[in-house]
Amino acid sequence: MIFLLKTNILKSISLVIFSLLFSISALNAQNGIKEFPDDFDDAVRGLDAMRIVFYNAENLFDPADDTAKFDESFTPEGGNHWSKYKYWVKQKKIAQVISAVGGWEAPAVVGLCEVENRHALINLVSGTGLKKYKYSIVHHESPDRRGIDVALIYRKDKFLKLSDTAYQVRFPFDTASRTRDILYVKGLALDADTIHIFVTHWPSKYGGAFVTIPKRKYVAKQIKKYSKEILKKNINAKIIIMGDFNDTPDDESVMQGLRPKSIDNFKDGDLINLMKTIDTHHLGTHFYGGGATGNEWSVLDQMIVSSGLLDGKKGLQIKNKKAHIFSAGFLLEYNAEGIVVPNRTFHGMKYHGGYSDHMPVYLDLEKGK
Repeated sequence: MIFLLKTNILKSISLVIFSLLFSISALNAQNGIKEFPDDFDDAVRGLDAMRIVFYNAENLFDPADDTAKFDESFTPEGGNHWSKYKYWVKQKKIAQVISAVGGWEAPAVVGLCEVENRHALINLVSGTGLKKYKYSIVHHESPDRRGIDVALIYRKDKFLKLSDTAYQVRFPFDTASRTRDILYVKGLALDADTIHIFVTHWPSKYGGAFVTIPKRKYVAKQIKKYSKEILKKNINAKIIIMGDFNDTPDDESVMQGLRPKSIDNFKDGDLINLMKTIDTHHLGTHFYGGGATGNEWSVLDQMIVSSGLLDGKKGLQIKNKKAHIFSAGFLLEYNAEGIVVPNRTFHGMKYHGGYSDHMPVYLDLEKGK
């Protein structure tokens, strides 16, 4: 009875959210952008399933200047003229996305990157429409010079945090360089199974391939090492590695660093990249305009999982053995060249007022039959 009451409340809340987005989605639909992806399942997941999401929030900075970080461009006096008004518009839009990707039920776990600090996370979960879901926060201040961190928010009714660690990354070949931590969270999901989650944001391509590929590969190898330690204790351990890799599933940092297997060919203890088979011809998680290869979509935001979530054995399993890109119409628009691109916050230094330059990705966990 209590669960049905909560379900009805969630439906009412979600209906308001979808109504706010409907007018934008309807206009986009007229121009060939779908309101929601074909594979989007918006049903209430109930007691036996949960949704896990990753989203690059694209520079979710608070307007205050942190003198220990290079965040000056996201202050009122900085190049982006980042005001309290713009900050709260951004917060509400990120909250909209998180609510929408849940459908009729809010996601149980959300991994985030490009968030400046804990203050921004507190504002997100308690100062927006997410407040009703009572999300808890996992965050550690990282040594990234710009001040952007990875984080995780979760609903206690579906995920009980057991422990968390921030693994700092120190490059032996570039000791002066700093990047985001690797966030590790261990928790009990649906009162049924222990889940190990890694949230990561690999070094960008700024500076060129020669300099940055080794850095992304090094982060990948660190995550591989930590996951192997877990799998050594339990070969059927359930691991989710999610984040913005700044590389595609076929790039060497992913293939040689994490060494994931194919969904069609894996054994116990392997890692499997669920994004490997996603067709990026028309859409991905990130759009790059210009350059030698021209305009193109790619899958930089990925979900890699251990075999224990796909083998059909006891405990939680990934529904349909798939991860998804949430390419909802309100997150997209046409650029001046008539190409579908993300509806982002900035175009260069010009404020645009959109959501992010990345699409969210997600998967559903469900109790085994």
